[in-house]
Amino acid sequence: MRRPIRIAAPAEDFDLYSESRFTRERWAASLSSTPMASPPATATPRVVPLTPVAALLLLGATVVVLGVNWPIMKTGLESIDPLWFAFLRVTSAGLVVAAVAALTGRLRPLPRQDWPVVLSVGVAGTAVHLAILFFALQFVPAGRSSVLVWTAALWTVPIASVALGERMSPRRWAGLFAGIGGIVLLFEPWRFTWSNGDVLLGNGLLLVTAMIQAAVIVHTRAHRWVTGPRDALPWQMLVAALPLLVVALVWEGLPEIDWSPRFAAIVAYQAVFATGFAAWARQIVVLSLRATTVALVFMAIPLVGMVTSVIALDETVTAAAALGVLAIGFGVTLTILAERVTRVVVEAQPLE
Repeated sequence: MRRPIRIAAPAEDFDLYSESRFTRERWAASLSSTPMASPPATATPRVVPLTPVAALLLLGATVVVLGVNWPIMKTGLESIDPLWFAFLRVTSAGLVVAAVAALTGRLRPLPRQDWPVVLSVGVAGTAVHLAILFFALQFVPAGRSSVLVWTAALWTVPIASVALGERMSPRRWAGLFAGIGGIVLLFEPWRFTWSNGDVLLGNGLLLVTAMIQAAVIVHTRAHRWVTGPRDALPWQMLVAALPLLVVALVWEGLPEIDWSPRFAAIVAYQAVFATGFAAWARQIVVLSLRATTVALVFMAIPLVGMVTSVIALDETVTAAAALGVLAIGFGVTLTILAERVTRVVVEAQPLE
């Protein structure tokens, strides 16, 4: 017996699996007019995107996990050198995700079609990003660092517009400019110590890694998966760990780690939540929402990072920073409201 299935999808996000673009009408017509046949037994299942509501909830959880992580990372650097901290974070996360993949039967070689995005996320989005991040945190406060890194939204918009052809609605433009204004207020360039070379280097490197993150977000969105982010995650951690190990040995020598229960808890948080969960969730939401939407909502990460840094590290918040927090929250709200939902009803073939 046939029964209707209700499929939810973002109004303008119908190009998840094809390099060519289709209009909304052609996408809906193809669903309603073409019988749904069972895939061949040898076919590799495609990645199924989340509904917009589920994707936004997952995105929000990721924002909280990564925002809270800023004072945690700053505290962890008291016990270990930055490059070894990055290597330990990636290695421990790799062990966790590999164990989960093995237990669920998903630890397997990847097809060559998925390796470009594995290298992109593993090397650029993880190894280079973490190496720069932990190095810069030695000179830049955690709250300010979170602001600079997540200016990635500013770079994602032009890259996604050119590479993916994503169009910005008026509401998204308003959300973007509100977020930019909030970031400027949080950053407070008029109070910046321009004469300190280490501080200049740290802030400059954080802007570089923000641009790298923007490019990785767009690449992940454009990639046509054969397997999926969950299957690729253990390999991404492996690809990230190898260059970090080499650079750490050359740059910092053998590791000197001050182990304590607090530092062990920090490493566990890095492995399970800040790296394993966040890396998987970010790739999933990019497949389910527009790249610009993901980047703009990620501008809330410095908001969470700033608040938790004030609570945990006694960093101060000025009136300008408080206004910045409100502006970012307003911009993120506008962006979420812009993610409209269109529901399409199609008929499924009887289960056999």
